[in-house]
Amino acid sequence: MLLTADEIDAIKELINIGVGQAAAMLNEMLQFPIELQIPEVDILSRAELQEVMIQRFGLEPLSLVELGFNGAFCGSAQLLFPTESALNLVSVLTGEDKTSPDLDSLKTSTLTEVGNMLINGVMGSIGNVLDQNLEYEVPYYLEEGVAELLREKQPTDCNDVLLAPAHFYVKELEIQGDILLFFDVGSFKVLLQAIAAVS
Repeated sequence: MLLTADEIDAIKELINIGVGQAAAMLNEMLQFPIELQIPEVDILSRAELQEVMIQRFGLEPLSLVELGFNGAFCGSAQLLFPTESALNLVSVLTGEDKTSPDLDSLKTSTLTEVGNMLINGVMGSIGNVLDQNLEYEVPYYLEEGVAELLREKQPTDCNDVLLAPAHFYVKELEIQGDILLFFDVGSFKVLLQAIAAVS
């Protein structure tokens, strides 16, 4: 499926609003300025997606919170951190030293809570702008490499996904991460119609 330049711009603007809302929440938690970058949105096959993700993140294990959404359009959203950034974030939020043996046990619950809040901020903002109700699945936490993470993703009716990545960086805390939105291609038409209706 091919999108026009105007359709891609409209999707980027919509995602900018949602991700900006999430960045504001993260800034409030951390009290440090956040650099935010939203590259181009892309329609990729599963094989292309894996290649792009490996180029960006390598083969090292990643910390990931994923939350599926359903309603007028379907897909999933992920909050993803390199392992060291995940530890830095948990340390800042819990007050535990990075060398503390308790940090690992706090990691899953802390990152799941952060991921749930940020992803709900992104998707809630998008749903509000488009006046669409979305239902959310229970978020879950994983630590694996890119190939394993993508292999575990549920197959959709179509082999293509819309990838909308947003990279954020907190220089003072050495925290970097990505918010990734995957829309099932079958949802594109509804998504674009909803965007057109509010434009």
